Formats: sequence, C-alpha cells, structure tokens
Amino acid sequence: MMRIRWESIVFGISMLLAIPPAGVRAQEPRLGGRLPEAARTQVEEILNAARADGLPTDLLVTRALEGAAKGAPSQVIVAAVVRLREELRTARAALGETASPAELSAGASALRAGATADALARLRRLRPTQPLTVPAAVLADLVATGVPVDTAISAVLVLAANAGDADYVAFRRNVQRDVALGASPSAALGVRLRAVEDLASPGQSTGTARGPRRQKP
Repeated sequence: MMRIRWESIVFGISMLLAIPPAGVRAQEPRLGGRLPEAARTQVEEILNAARADGLPTDLLVTRALEGAAKGAPSQVIVAAVVRLREELRTARAALGETASPAELSAGASALRAGATADALARLRRLRPTQPLTVPAAVLADLVATGVPVDTAISAVLVLAANAGDADYVAFRRNVQRDVALGASPSAALGVRLRAVEDLASPGQSTGTARGPRRQKP
C-alpha cells in the first residue's frame, strides 16, 4: 500500500480553506468605519459590479468617502456612487475599451456637466491616438464657468484636430480670465475661439492658442 503523506493532505486542505466561496469578495478597507454598515454594504456591491465590468473602482471609493466626509445621508452617498458608476460606463462606451482611468474620470465629469456620449465619441474620433483627459476636463470646466453646454462642446471639438493639451489649457485659462474681467461666458469663449480658428487648418502652429489671430493684410 502507498503510504499516505499527511503533510500533503494538510496542505491541500489549507489551500481549499483559503479559497473564498463563490460570490464572496474582499471588502474595501478604506470604507471601514467611514460609512454606516448598510451604506457600506451597498457601496461594496456597487464596487464589485464595477470591478466585474473593468471600471476603475478607486474613483467610486473616493466619491463615497467625499460624501461621508461632508456628512451626507447614506442614501445620498449610495446614489452618488451609482451615478458615477453609470457615468464611467457611458464614458468607456464612448471613449473605447482602452480608455485610461484618467480619461474615464474626465469623461464622467464632462457627462455630469451636460456633455453627451456622442460628443465624447466624436472627440475620440478626432483624437484617436491622443489622450482625452485634458480636452474632456476643459469641456467640464468651461461649462462650470458658465459657457452653455452646446457651445462648450462645439469649441472643444473645433480645437480637437490641431490643439495640443497645452493649447486646451491656455484656451480655458483665457476664457476664465475674460469672464473674471466681466465678459459673459459665451462672449469670452467666442472671442478666444476666433483667436485660434487657424488651429482647425492643417499645417498651422498650435502656438497661436496663446495669442490673438494675426490679421490678414
């Protein structure tokens, strides 16, 4: 008879015990003691679903912790996390499966500001190999400045073909500066967009985003 190797049996049993039952997931330690138990359970379920979908869960955890820090009711925290998860899903569908967490976060912010999934998809088509984090963030910031959503979307798309990230940042800064000096958000954007219209023409330098358009003789 073959001699039983008890060490192997014990090792095998210990390995089986270490495997969690199907459906059981590790809890997010950062939520411990920060949320009421019922809310934490709901947020954990949302995180598990997001994880299964391949979405960045750190953003969801941060949203829950922000709500807890502000003393928001449990139902408000859970609703905010659910909303962000859906925004991330929509952003990924529009920006593509390879979109980075930073792009998805900026895309979600743009959607929250009023942008459409179609606008994000068009932005991706116009910048197929370039990161979209800054353009999407600028879109959200322009809306926050008071620029109407449709106008902000149009401006971001006009700039997309030729503007680099630095041009987007300069454009946003100039619009915000003009608004701070008393211009209406729409007027400020219109003036700054006319100053960089040549960005839409192939072969033009993107450096014009930081100065007025050169007048034709």
